[in-house]
Formats: sequence, C-alpha cells, structure tokens
Amino acid sequence: MAYLYGSVPFALVIGKVFYNTDVRTKGSGNLGGTNAGRVLGKKAGAAVILLDGTKCIVAILITRLLAAHFNLSDDLFYFSALACIIGHCYPIFAGFKGGKGVSSAIAYTLMTNIYAFIFAVCVFMFTLKTTKYVSLSSIIGSVSVAIIAPFIGLIPPHWHYSTVGIITNFVISALIVYKHHANISRIKNGTESKVQWL
Repeated sequence: MAYLYGSVPFALVIGKVFYNTDVRTKGSGNLGGTNAGRVLGKKAGAAVILLDGTKCIVAILITRLLAAHFNLSDDLFYFSALACIIGHCYPIFAGFKGGKGVSSAIAYTLMTNIYAFIFAVCVFMFTLKTTKYVSLSSIIGSVSVAIIAPFIGLIPPHWHYSTVGIITNFVISALIVYKHHANISRIKNGTESKVQWL
C-alpha cells in the first residue's frame, strides 16, 4: 500500500488536470516538485512538493497505528517509508519513471527525528543559497542525515534512530544520490540549471 501511494505522480496529475501539460515532456522531464515549479510555476511546484511529502507522512502514520494495534515492532514504519519513496522514484502508475524522492524523504525525516529534520533543512538551505543547485542541495542534505543518524541520539532528550532506521537512512540517501547521477554529471560539466523560483 505504501508503494502504491508513493507511486501517485502528483506532478503529472496537477500538470494535466490544471495546466493541460505533461511535465515529462518539458524541463528535465522529472516528475518532481522542482521540475513542476520550473514548467508550471511556483504555486504548482509548491503544491507538488507538499503532496509528495504527504506520501511518507501517511504511510508512516498508518503503519505505526497498525503496528500498535497488532502489537508488532514499531520499526515496521521504516519499511513502509522506504517502499513509499521507492514508489515515488519508480511509480507503477507512470511507467516506473518518477521523481527523485527528495520531498518524500524530507517528510520521512520530519516524521522520524526532528533533530535530523532541522539539520537536513539547514544543510539544504545553506547549500541552495550558496550554489542555487536544488540537486546538489538535495544530495548533500540527504547524505548529511545518513552521516549524523548514528550519533543523533547523543543529544538530549536522546531521540535516536534504531539500527533499522540507521540502515534505512543510508538506503534512502544512496537512492537519492543514484537518482541524481545525471545532475551530478551536469554539475561537473557546468551545464546544470540553477533554480530561481525557489
């Protein structure tokens, strides 16, 4: 269920329903908030980012409720979150060609550890302010969470990731880096687009 909800291509739905535009044919062709903002405008981009963020929020909340009801491990929500992000990146409803998982990953971090969320947002915004590359900001932000995850429980009140959570963070980070491989090449070549609408 988490994978299926993650597979809902909100950028495609908003583009076709409200703008009569298939965002896959314009800009980077990516089904994410950044390309939706570039192609459809700031409001559409923000809407896609928010809707993509709800994917992990809903998946985690439902999984935690079910786990509590059936007396199962609370760590199950990590698997739902990962399935949701995989669905966003490889959606069954859009030919397995989706977004890059950033908005959903940010929501995942918000739902799992507020310290990690604040840290990731600060890293993302600082990188974006200095480089204007959303792709690079996303990569560095996600990697930063994976790096600090094993140590974040040392901060009072000791909200820490479990071992499963730490592993999940590394997998999500690796997936986001992989999904940005074309962006990394363009950054190296100096051809990556700098975003002005954010």
